[in-house]
Amino acid sequence: MLANLFPFMNWIKDYDSEALRSDTIAGLTVALVLIPQSMAYAQLAGLPAYYGLYASFLTPLIAALFGSSRQLATGPVAVVSLMTAASLEPLATMGSEGYIAYAILLAFMVGAFQFLLGILRLGLVVNFLSHPVISGFTNAAAIIIATSQVSKLAGVSVDKASHHYETLIRVAESAFNYTHLPTLGMGLLAFAIMIGCKRYLPKIPNVLAAVLITTCLSWAIGFNHDVNIPVASIASPRVQNTITEFNSTLLAADELAMQRTKLSKELSEANAIGESLRALNIQHGLNTIELQLSGVKAYSHDLRSSLREMLFNGVELSDGTMAFYLQNETPAAMHTDGRTWRLRVGNTRINPTAITMMGGGAVVGTIPSGLPTLKAPSFDLSVVLHLIPFAVIISLLGFMEAISIAKAMAAKTGQRINPDQELIGQGLANMIGAFGKSYPVSGSFSRSAVNLQAGAVTGMSSVFTSIMVILTLQFCTPLLYHLPQAVLAAIIMMAVFGLIDVSSFVHAWKIKWYDGAISVISFITTLAYAPHLDKGIMLGVALSLAMFLYKSMRPNVSFLSRPQDQPQRDATITELENCKDTSVIQFEGPLFFANASFLEDIVTEKIAKYDSLKHIILAAGGINDVDCSGAEALELVIEKVHANNIEFSICSANQTVLTVLQKAHLLEKIGTDNIYATAEEALRTERSVLGAENAGTDSPLHAACLRAS
Repeated sequence: MLANLFPFMNWIKDYDSEALRSDTIAGLTVALVLIPQSMAYAQLAGLPAYYGLYASFLTPLIAALFGSSRQLATGPVAVVSLMTAASLEPLATMGSEGYIAYAILLAFMVGAFQFLLGILRLGLVVNFLSHPVISGFTNAAAIIIATSQVSKLAGVSVDKASHHYETLIRVAESAFNYTHLPTLGMGLLAFAIMIGCKRYLPKIPNVLAAVLITTCLSWAIGFNHDVNIPVASIASPRVQNTITEFNSTLLAADELAMQRTKLSKELSEANAIGESLRALNIQHGLNTIELQLSGVKAYSHDLRSSLREMLFNGVELSDGTMAFYLQNETPAAMHTDGRTWRLRVGNTRINPTAITMMGGGAVVGTIPSGLPTLKAPSFDLSVVLHLIPFAVIISLLGFMEAISIAKAMAAKTGQRINPDQELIGQGLANMIGAFGKSYPVSGSFSRSAVNLQAGAVTGMSSVFTSIMVILTLQFCTPLLYHLPQAVLAAIIMMAVFGLIDVSSFVHAWKIKWYDGAISVISFITTLAYAPHLDKGIMLGVALSLAMFLYKSMRPNVSFLSRPQDQPQRDATITELENCKDTSVIQFEGPLFFANASFLEDIVTEKIAKYDSLKHIILAAGGINDVDCSGAEALELVIEKVHANNIEFSICSANQTVLTVLQKAHLLEKIGTDNIYATAEEALRTERSVLGAENAGTDSPLHAACLRAS
């Protein structure tokens, strides 16, 4: 009982010093990969980089102690991070306090759903996400993730559009206007280091090497060069006026948003007490505010884009302060510092007394030292209701990723994996992680592979990984200040390149064309509707279920014949001759309400086609169940066959089917003498009853019986 409640007791009881040594080395190795990766994935999720560390100090430990896999490395992963951003983007501005609170709440909801599935032993629900759907979604997500990092490589900032491809167009336009070459160089250097280490120095953690080298280089050359100035230091009235107007539009947007919130509450109250006329007036006011807010947001976007595209020259004045001129307005006599300066413009108002001018590349910056305060997530019912479908999708996606990795490693180690226990482990990791300001996490393929290769024996390796993250948060955060954002972008892109697998489409198409089609449609839909990634998955699941229902409604039906001295085969596929007097119909699949009429149609068609038909044998070996509708349809078939003076028999039926036929009183209508173990027995009995002449010795089925006898 204790082992069921605490799975780690299965391996802790036999733990020894040799296992401790192996797990320590493996845990430290994984931590060296996890720390930079988690920071990169946090930014992919729209969170400050250090929230990746917050998501990495509790979750690996909890998942290892309560899951069934001993080598699975849990923490931030690319696809779940992208789904988190897609879920929260409509609710709040990325990186804002509200956004962070919603991300933590989402982690708790994801964990609660996974935990509930595990407790109820419903791990099989993940089968609703078929392999073609996951393949199409994963390939699309990998492309979306990789392309979403292009702006960081180019050193440009753009507003996100309603569709991902529109955002990419904005990035291309901004990069064409100006690309920060040192930032691009840092990203390319990170790629070169990671690729070089993978190829020539595989024992060195390539991600860690890229982070160490580029961070030291960033510090040495002063890669980041930001200064805070008052608006008066910008020697351009046009720029000053644009900043003032930009702040005014954001203030107007905030006021309209407050009015919208107030009217929404009034609308709920009016609907609750049945004041329909008042509710109609309030709804009209809400629609008006929505239109005004949409116009203000569009105008603020134009102003923000205009400010970001402005390039300045910096001039050091005699008193040591800096003055900034637009590049095409810089006086010829002025000696500039040689840098190209840009305004840092976000989604909040610009402080006119402390405007940030960027003369270098973007870095991670200040990371709060110490562990986050442990506290429960903030619950908001309206937000919870909005996040439920996303929490379900992320739960299933995350678990599919985790369980597939765990099973792949178990095939090498011989370990037994319990999917329901793994759900409990992943669920607890997300739920408890949320108390430590974690966002949704899952099992990582790359880090799990590192864990296994480094010699991890038990889940204790993940405990050491968590300890390393804790030590990093306590003592090492200042060392990460100069880590370039472009390097984090390169880390993400390198991680997701391995997710792109075009051959999976071809493989699915070769097996079943409709699986390939579902995979391609899921891929295209996910790309087209990004960042609304749930649409691709939902459409793929709907198509998979529709195809399943279609196949269930029209199961495979074979008309058996056979060549000389060979087993019976489907005459339609093998182009064998059909018997004119006897038909052996093989029905494959359960006979239930969705396909009951299909069997009746098949038999009716057979009777109409062959006037000389004397005997129909239903080969029921493929029927594993019969429901009430199926029994009714079978009764109609029997009556129709007998009405046409044709004998009806059943062969190869299992005991479950025979029990249903008995309860439905169909055995009496068929006749117990017409129930056979095999089709061969039915054919021989029929020949002996009808006689050689009437049995049709020229037919392939009876001729074979004649030779056998």
